[in-house]
Amino acid sequence: MSGEIEGTGFEILDPRFGDCIVGHARVERLWTGGRWLEGPAWFAAGRYLVFSDIPENRMMRFDETSGVVSTFRQPSNNCNGNTVDNLGRLVTCEHLARRVTRTEFDGSVTVLADRFEGKRFNSPNDAVVKSDGTIWFTDPSYGILSDYEGERADEEIGGCHVYRHDPATGTTVKVLDDFAMPNGIAFSPDESLLYVADTGASHQEDGPRHIRKFAVGPNNALTDLGVFATCATGLFDGFRLDRAGRLWTSAGDGVHCYDPDGTLIGKIRLPEIVSNVTFGGPKRNRLFITATTSLYAVYLTVNGAKLG
Repeated sequence: MSGEIEGTGFEILDPRFGDCIVGHARVERLWTGGRWLEGPAWFAAGRYLVFSDIPENRMMRFDETSGVVSTFRQPSNNCNGNTVDNLGRLVTCEHLARRVTRTEFDGSVTVLADRFEGKRFNSPNDAVVKSDGTIWFTDPSYGILSDYEGERADEEIGGCHVYRHDPATGTTVKVLDDFAMPNGIAFSPDESLLYVADTGASHQEDGPRHIRKFAVGPNNALTDLGVFATCATGLFDGFRLDRAGRLWTSAGDGVHCYDPDGTLIGKIRLPEIVSNVTFGGPKRNRLFITATTSLYAVYLTVNGAKLG
């Protein structure tokens, strides 16, 4: 790394953010050349990151041991969000095929969910795996609105919802149905809270541009706790939490960091619109950031809550 990249840096809005950053650390651009990058997921055993380039219909792979970025899968069914299940397998949301899949250890792909009550999903977007093995995913309509990130098609399911899939039983249930465009999704470190972004403002005048919070009760029952944060610059897309429960989310001007109490405490400035983040590295203290055409990373003093 040679110096500081123009347009990057830290913005401390609350003294608490100062404890999260390494004073001399700088944002690194690890690769550029994408069209719209998304869905970073860290695989600890191999020390590599996979991420999606949705319009280019490919999934990329960054090798931390060599710094090399290569094509992991192409075509990728215009894949978007990726995460890691509790056994270390890749779980992927595919726009073109309108489904959620799992890549097995032998490289084969298993379809986990592609329909609800007999109707095709819109375009699964982002996913997270709970400790009980269930996969929670969002299903906005971005992949069927045009041919840019999937294939133009009619909506079959009658709305954009959040679902929970149980691979053990093969069942999928709808858990939230009052979103305009559900997008990023993640649990608090102890899984007592679920956070879900709504990016409805992308296609609706005065639509939502916030993250909502839900309490997770027995049998995964959800209680609405209202809006956790509203985005003042662009839209919240993907996000992840650190071990202390701080939420690190994409936004129009970089990565925004929120304290568990909902206070915006700081920003990591970037020169491109950020789409998603995940924690990686051997100690999960390196934040990987997908931002429009480029993959960035920065070392922090905090650690990600979990892989994926």
